[in-house]
Amino acid sequence: MRFLYTFLLLIAAPFLLFGLYRAKDGKPKVGKRWVEHFGYTPAIKGKNPIWIHAVSVGEVIAAKPVIQALQKRYPDEAILVTTTTATGAEIAAKIEGIEHRYMPIDFGFAVKGFLKRTHPNVMLIMETELWPNTLVTVKKAGIPVVVMNARLSESSKRGYQRVKPLFNILSVNIDHILCQFDDDARRFIELGVREEKVSVSGSVKFDLPDFDTHAPAVIDLKNQLTNRPVWIAASTHPGEDSILLDAHKSVLESLPNALMILVPRHPERFGDVANLVSSSGFTLARRSVGQSIIPETQVYLGDTMGEMMNLFEASDVTFMAGSLIGDKVGGHNLLEPASLSKPLVTGPSYYNFQVIAEQLIDVGACTVKESPVEIAAQIVSLLNNNEQREKAGKAALSVMEKNRGAVSKTLDTVSQWIER
Repeated sequence: MRFLYTFLLLIAAPFLLFGLYRAKDGKPKVGKRWVEHFGYTPAIKGKNPIWIHAVSVGEVIAAKPVIQALQKRYPDEAILVTTTTATGAEIAAKIEGIEHRYMPIDFGFAVKGFLKRTHPNVMLIMETELWPNTLVTVKKAGIPVVVMNARLSESSKRGYQRVKPLFNILSVNIDHILCQFDDDARRFIELGVREEKVSVSGSVKFDLPDFDTHAPAVIDLKNQLTNRPVWIAASTHPGEDSILLDAHKSVLESLPNALMILVPRHPERFGDVANLVSSSGFTLARRSVGQSIIPETQVYLGDTMGEMMNLFEASDVTFMAGSLIGDKVGGHNLLEPASLSKPLVTGPSYYNFQVIAEQLIDVGACTVKESPVEIAAQIVSLLNNNEQREKAGKAALSVMEKNRGAVSKTLDTVSQWIER
């Protein structure tokens, strides 16, 4: 089975690498570091590092509280963070005290080259980024593998069941799986993972680091928004921008001075979305080029990286995208705006954050809307009602506070492999 998988990967690799290296406006470049994907990794400064793999932006952000907790508990240990994408690398570079390398592609020779140059003590994988050849090679090198913050949806479980022999290769080479919730753990066990290798920690995404709401960038942004109702459409994907812009047209009919902050998920789409906003008849300002928000600005494009929390804090209401395009994405992290006491709206497809979304919905912190008319009506209702907005925001924060503690549980579990 592994031979067949490797053969298929060999055929697919040029296309996968083309997607990684293809130049697009706003997309960071891998540049000369492309050789790292083939295992030609520069030596690192520290010895036997704690290796954390976080494939891209979302996983790096989720890993940050774990990284900071590891640094506090093991101040003398080196920490190596790998990402597959350049956007993930850009976010990782902003985390103090770590070294970053690109993850080798899933060929045995590439992984062996990486291990020869880095000599990690342990491999910690964020969420469920599992590659057969990598896991086999790492385990053969005597390096324990722990999956943190793991999630497994019902659809993903069915997908693994269709390639059960391949999943068996994955599971036997993993020492432990720390799941976000009980349902995730149950699905892994149903796939054949031994119960003693599975535990539940909660989601580390609840343990966000404290955010400085008085940071200069936040204050500057808020000063430009004085007395304006503001909503943010965060992490949009193709097909969603037009729906949300239509919603904003309806919002403006009720609240002519309302501002929409629009943040595409992927930087390579920044230019296309800017063109869409302008061609749709809105007055646009772009953050990336330093354009100020003036009274006439109707849409502010958040076309920078690493500033989402600033934009959430400056907004009154959050719509979390990735949730309007069927089963393609499955939603994005609702917890960052929740930690700032922001009322939430999402589309109906949030299966990647099912338990989190349901908790927020149950307490009235989040509502589910699909059409532009429905979305606009909910946004206007929240923007017009301070009491309703404050109540939903407090409920969102209460969910965050109730679920904190996953980072501590994660460290208590992974420490047995770090200290072995």
